[in-house]
Amino acid sequence: MGFFQAVYEVVKKVPRGKVITYGEVARACGSPRASRQVGWALHENPEPGVIPCHRVVFKDGSLTTGFAFGGAEVQKALLENEGVEVSADFKVDLKKYGYGGE
Repeated sequence: MGFFQAVYEVVKKVPRGKVITYGEVARACGSPRASRQVGWALHENPEPGVIPCHRVVFKDGSLTTGFAFGGAEVQKALLENEGVEVSADFKVDLKKYGYGGE
């Protein structure tokens, strides 16, 4: 399995109402220093709606400003629709909403 496919498999496991960081995805794929490549893989998402890339955030809980579906506002709306609280400064509380199922 290639790296991009591994990324997609990890992200598919993140349940509604939870988020995971780029670094956590990279570690789960066996490449702990490949956070940027995770971002590239998600930018190339071949199955939007099936691979929930909106559930991937930065290590401080910040939403992705260049989110492939239209920016942080769209990512915020998608997460809030799943019950994830997003602060006014576009951050998610990782202690509350972080996915621990790597």
